Amino acid sequence: DPYYRFNDVMYKWISLDNWTYSRTFRTPFDIGKWQKVNLVFEGVDTVAQILINNITLGRTDNMFNRYSFDITRMIKEVNFVEVRFLSAVSYAAEQSRCHKAYSIPPACPPPVQKGECHANFIRKEQCSFSWDWGPSFPTQGIWKDVRIEAYNHYHLIYFSLTPFFVKSAQQWTLEIESIFDVVSSKPIAGLVTVNIPKLQTQQTFSVKLQPGEGSIVLLVNINKSSTVEAWWPNGHGKQTGYNMTTTFIMEEGYQIERFSKAYFRTVELVQEPIPGSPGLSFYFRINGQPIFIKGSNWIPADSFQDRVTYDTLWLLLKSTSDANMNALRVWGGGVYEQDEFYDICDEIGIMIWQDFMFACSLYPTDQNYLESVRAEVSHQVRRLKSHPSIILWSSNNENEAAIASNWFSIPYADREIYIKDYVMLYVKNIQEIVLAEDKSRPFITSSPTNGLESVKEGWLSQNPYDTHYGDTHFYDYSSDCWNWTAYPKTRFASEYGFQSWPSFSTVKKVSSTEDWSYTSNFSLHRQHHENGNDQMLQQIGYHFRLPQSADPIKEFKDMIYLTQVMQAQCVKTETEFYRSSQSEIINGEGHTMGALYWQLNDIWQAPSWASLEYGGKWKLLHYFAQNFFAPLLPVAREDKGVLYIYGVSDLHVDHRLTLRVTVHAWNSLEPVCTLAKNGVTVKAQSAVPIYKESINDLLERCRNCTRKSCVVTFCLVGGDGLQSPMNHHFLSSLKDAVGLEETRLSASVSQQDDIYIFDLQTTAIAPFVSLDVGSIKGRFSDNGFLMTEKKKVVVFYPWEPTSVAELEKSLTLTSLMDVV
Repeated sequence: DPYYRFNDVMYKWISLDNWTYSRTFRTPFDIGKWQKVNLVFEGVDTVAQILINNITLGRTDNMFNRYSFDITRMIKEVNFVEVRFLSAVSYAAEQSRCHKAYSIPPACPPPVQKGECHANFIRKEQCSFSWDWGPSFPTQGIWKDVRIEAYNHYHLIYFSLTPFFVKSAQQWTLEIESIFDVVSSKPIAGLVTVNIPKLQTQQTFSVKLQPGEGSIVLLVNINKSSTVEAWWPNGHGKQTGYNMTTTFIMEEGYQIERFSKAYFRTVELVQEPIPGSPGLSFYFRINGQPIFIKGSNWIPADSFQDRVTYDTLWLLLKSTSDANMNALRVWGGGVYEQDEFYDICDEIGIMIWQDFMFACSLYPTDQNYLESVRAEVSHQVRRLKSHPSIILWSSNNENEAAIASNWFSIPYADREIYIKDYVMLYVKNIQEIVLAEDKSRPFITSSPTNGLESVKEGWLSQNPYDTHYGDTHFYDYSSDCWNWTAYPKTRFASEYGFQSWPSFSTVKKVSSTEDWSYTSNFSLHRQHHENGNDQMLQQIGYHFRLPQSADPIKEFKDMIYLTQVMQAQCVKTETEFYRSSQSEIINGEGHTMGALYWQLNDIWQAPSWASLEYGGKWKLLHYFAQNFFAPLLPVAREDKGVLYIYGVSDLHVDHRLTLRVTVHAWNSLEPVCTLAKNGVTVKAQSAVPIYKESINDLLERCRNCTRKSCVVTFCLVGGDGLQSPMNHHFLSSLKDAVGLEETRLSASVSQQDDIYIFDLQTTAIAPFVSLDVGSIKGRFSDNGFLMTEKKKVVVFYPWEPTSVAELEKSLTLTSLMDVV
């Protein structure tokens, strides 16, 4: 296994060699019958020479491009095909060396990443040369389909549909674009019929295809007497799609039929002045409705893309919607995802912020490079623009910030060259192509950016992190993460997070006994973020006691548990701050309309910011996300000794609810005092304060309580079974808590149809109760919770067949009191 222990370094030699893939194949059709035969590569990774029968067809230099070679004159009955690869590492170094006029930083990744240099000189997955959460595996190979196409007359290359709502006519239209290769020397005429039975819509068009490669665009007006159900994000409505058939009948009598799904949704990125606040808003309107964006950032699911199957994607994406998320940002240092990824997002309502693949670097703009990028961008936009899930194109990750904050220590006198390159690449090339190819969704040049303000400042703002404009990325590992005042009151938080370790069962698969300590060579080797392991310890130390078990393996497991508790609690605090800031402006800041934490998934088994481990297991953070992204949520914020509770709602109507506030002493399962506030109005799609009380009054009211001896829990309850998750607010650090007792936790497991019921019991209040069933695949209904009652029922949803006996054998129950 390339992921085992130190193999990423041991196998470095593979990427420094040049590899050739070859095979002999028999042509399965009569060559003489076809006017044109193409050899098509959907994806080649990355630099290669392609030969058939010892004739060079061409070269590839871009992993994100599709390559089609005309082999009509070379193909025989029996053929020998070769793909001769060049080491991506050597090629990148060579390209950098040839770029003599000025350097293009960064040259190499930080040593802690154990990576390769000059990734910015090759159009390849940037993180395959290493990242701060992933290994260096600069692969060489055929990473997508390869096939032979033979055709006469004409051939359909791309087919896409984009919906528009025409306000003046109050009618939906579909723009259908078809791109053809026409082989015949004269134009071909014919008819195209589009049929959407469910919408009583059928239209026939006369078309003429010119010789060569060209496109036809058809506008289909949807029958006004049909009710069109729009596509909505998860939590806001259904993801309705309509079956549609498009039939091309040309004069040659050769017919093409395309079956597709038509989705109807509009998207706007709103950047407008806000009363009482300098700057501009930054939020998304879907089908005319403002939507608070909740979710995370997606990275490649594996260093070896062929291991990313449909099942891998389904599991990770389903876990996204299961945690009440409605969006993911496909980050710009990985790959444009496979078709199935976007199909699943269309199906389950996950909106996609789609970066182009440029990240944390400056890039060259010589002619060859730009031509390759132009081909990549137009291919990817044509391939992806039919997906309703994609709501935004964004040119790059953090490259505006890299120049603005001068990450690469560029002398002031040289800045102009790099600014010129920046505008050349992202504006004059990428933006120009995107806007020409797709008028149905917004485009921004970078993240973080100040949006329209960046445009005004010549595409590079002085401070892309300005909270009054656009989106922000924010990381701070040294401040106490429970202190919400450390967080930016931004318009849109598109990256923020904290690291943790994956669970022991995940680490165990790629390590051996001597690796199982927090300070082992292995633990250092797997940490690719400078001082990452120490930063976790520091953050844990603010609120928890560090483990000091005499048993080294128990100590390692306790450390893993505490990193996950810390991460979950930190990201919870920060996300709840963003969600509760959506309706207010304080000192000119606020109206936060998006929270995408860094990061959703893992590329291998290592400490990282992810909430899903490699293999899909949920960390405690992911269970917390299910709650902190709930459609209805009470959020506590303490300010100058006063406790405020906000009612946060993504629901489309106002609700009158009861807020229940309970105070528990750490040493008793019986609540000290309970308060029910009835008739609380929680407004639709907003966050408003619904409760206010000074902590002193609260402690006074609940006798015998001090900050250290008590904890506050609260939830919202309404009629019709409407209920928020139970939330909590700690009045002191848990390391200072008084009265916490050793708990005896027990669980009995039973099966009910295809799910399993865990009946939990505790003898005392138990903070951060974690259920872990090792490597049995599946997830719990709740985890990492504060257990304030004697009994609790938790459901386990298996992802593969298991049994009560297996679950009982694998179960580990841990709470904070088990860490010694």
